Amino acid sequence: MVAMATPMREDGSVDYGVLADYVEFHIENDTDALVPAGTTGESATLNHAEHCEVIRFVVDQVKGRVPVIAGTGSNATHETIELTQCAKDAGADACLLVTPYYNKPTQEGLVQHYEAVAKAVSIPQILYNVPGRTACDMLASTAIRLSKVDHIIGIKEATGDIRRCQEILADCREGFLLISGDDATAMEFMLAGGKGVITVTGNVAPKLFHAMCMACLEGDRYKAQQANMRLESLNRDLFVESNPIPVKWCLTEMGLFPSGIRLPMTPLSSAYHETMREALQAAGSI
Repeated sequence: MVAMATPMREDGSVDYGVLADYVEFHIENDTDALVPAGTTGESATLNHAEHCEVIRFVVDQVKGRVPVIAGTGSNATHETIELTQCAKDAGADACLLVTPYYNKPTQEGLVQHYEAVAKAVSIPQILYNVPGRTACDMLASTAIRLSKVDHIIGIKEATGDIRRCQEILADCREGFLLISGDDATAMEFMLAGGKGVITVTGNVAPKLFHAMCMACLEGDRYKAQQANMRLESLNRDLFVESNPIPVKWCLTEMGLFPSGIRLPMTPLSSAYHETMREALQAAGSI
């Protein structure tokens, strides 16, 4: 499942023509689901109308060929509800809801936040824990508690802690989906019982990442390792500067995107250009 970058022109406006082509690129290259308007999609700098329009556009372009999981999380519960309702109205298959960032809620605050969204909008919802970006860590006990709530179907766990995956799996409700949000540890996460990954690297190496995921889900460690070795450089180097700075540069280098990115994000430093080219070459992306 690919956490989609959002193509932008040099003036920062969303390039919907390129976005249409980008959806087709992923469908042609074995991506299993598309995740627009998340962190990698620069959701923090999309205004409300743009956020909803990007989701609607991707849903319309996909035409039901793969699931669309819309990023609709916010640090305000009322705004999260509004964005989640917008995604439902657009026809998204599910929503991905990052923990409220910056305001640092308690674990009880997280429970009440997600319960409120689940009660307000009847669409499948995936929790998203990425404390390195949000300064808020949803503990395993909280994820387990929320796994019992109607409409909450899984969690994207991006701490990179395989023990966290195993702890949640031990006590969550049956069928609750554990999804990796950390590309570098995704292989081990899936081999430990995770059901997939919402990936940044998949933006630029979708077919290879899909092959690695399928090997993991089939329990074939050797085959998964062979694919993962080719992905290792990208999994590491796509974070030499804050996501999505490196991945957007890579997409431009591959001829898929114009060069636009919105402040306060800036284009990738030239010091990393050769590093990123070598990582793309190792994965067969260029």
